[in-house]
Amino acid sequence: MNITIFGSGYVGLVTGACLADVGNHVVCVDVDAAKIERLNQGEVPIHEPGLDDLIRRNAGKGRLQFTTDAESAVRHGLFQMIAVGTPPDEDGSADLRYVLQVAETIGQYMDEYKVVMTKSTVPVGTADKVRARVAESLSARGATIEFDTVSNPEFLKEGAAIEDFMKPDRVVVGADNPRTAELLKALYDPFTRSRDRMIVMDVRSSELTKYAANALLATKISFMNELANLAERMGADIEKVRQGIGSDPRIGYSFIYPGAGYGGSCFPKDVQALERSAREFGYEASVLQAVEETNRRQKQVLFRKVERHFGDALKGKVLAVWGLAFKPNTDDMREAPSRELMESLWKAGAKVQAYDPVAMEETRRIYGERDDLCLCDTGEAALVGADALVICTEWKEFRSPDFSRIKSSLSQPVIFDGRNLYDPTLMGGFGFTYYGIGRGQPLPV
Repeated sequence: MNITIFGSGYVGLVTGACLADVGNHVVCVDVDAAKIERLNQGEVPIHEPGLDDLIRRNAGKGRLQFTTDAESAVRHGLFQMIAVGTPPDEDGSADLRYVLQVAETIGQYMDEYKVVMTKSTVPVGTADKVRARVAESLSARGATIEFDTVSNPEFLKEGAAIEDFMKPDRVVVGADNPRTAELLKALYDPFTRSRDRMIVMDVRSSELTKYAANALLATKISFMNELANLAERMGADIEKVRQGIGSDPRIGYSFIYPGAGYGGSCFPKDVQALERSAREFGYEASVLQAVEETNRRQKQVLFRKVERHFGDALKGKVLAVWGLAFKPNTDDMREAPSRELMESLWKAGAKVQAYDPVAMEETRRIYGERDDLCLCDTGEAALVGADALVICTEWKEFRSPDFSRIKSSLSQPVIFDGRNLYDPTLMGGFGFTYYGIGRGQPLPV
């Protein structure tokens, strides 16, 4: 099939590469000429395991192309996928300007039947706006061409996106026309051959499904962090509690790991956007507000622990930070807990020696050169001369380090573990002062 994808960011690139890999001819179009040039040179602008090879292989075979030519791109594809950004507006609602600009472009250049698909995470009712904008653009040309609009939200986890696309647990399609549902079934059939994973519903239900999924996962994280903070005040160990409740199949173990708060491009933005959408429909979504507020507070927990430990002596101290990305296997630092920590440390007059396996360039892009930030080539280098170690991201290489080396490298044997990677008893045996999340050490009131 011929497919056009607007937007060459995370969703667009993963979607395009995976669709091309099963034999489709995919054209990705973007207004960023520099990005398109990099992609045409074989440079992938994001970190996602396996994506580089997938893009290069399919581009080399001519199944995957990148262009800034919107006109030729529109005429190429039966499927017109909209995968552009929907950044938060000033009030937290999703900004649809780029989505609607693409809809207008499709209407401007289409010359035969198209299936216009929203892959971007968008508020309920967006497909109606997309349909109206395409129709307006066609009308302005005096053209009468049939098209359908479809909601087809993505459910890709950063760090495992290719696996998620190739072996989806579900493919959600919001379609009002049975014909388009059949076309989408044919499109996704190569990925759902073992069993039918496609769930067809009305468009608005599909749009809400994406927000509901992310909001529910964020709710589980915030609820567990709330329990962790309570466990600290009660002298309980949240990791024991997690095992106790996770063994209940009605609850399960997924997304009940306490930590330093959630980040990334999806959960913070989507919870906020859904809560703002609720207001537009005259509903006060108090649970979503609490999830958002709990996460905002949780991102301050690591700094509060550091501040409580060092007190007035924090100024001038050097903190080693392991992990800068918001989660492992990505270089994405949007809304990352590490940023909240480092910026709070700098305000307090402390310095940071940081290491992340893949997010170093992204850190340089965000913060530039600073006297109070040293980006180190290894985790071990970040430890040298530091007054304490803070763990922000649970990369595998941090899970079983040489604790004797850590202790000898630090000027003080102190670890602030924002992901509960280590056992407090073991750390005590090594002579560390150890602070986890919800491990029984009280927070300052």
